[in-house]
Amino acid sequence: MTADETGIKVGTAAQDRLAQLAAEHGTTIRGLVEELAQSTPMQVEYAERAGLVRSELASALGSAPSPEAEAKARALLERLGGGAHSPRAAA
Repeated sequence: MTADETGIKVGTAAQDRLAQLAAEHGTTIRGLVEELAQSTPMQVEYAERAGLVRSELASALGSAPSPEAEAKARALLERLGGGAHSPRAAA
């Protein structure tokens, strides 16, 4: 390992699964974990995106969606499976 690297410990089952996932994606466990870390938004990034969407909607519609409309949209995304990684608190 170099100075800018670190190790992580996971159970054997998790390591085996990561290895299988990495192989299916044509990469290494390291590559898989690095891609996950870079591509998965953090809570603050979700909140920033939500703010941008609200601004765009307000600009296009003349007003921002109500909290009730946002809750309905979140519920729909959850039912469709699009909200697996998105936090409910990002609003």
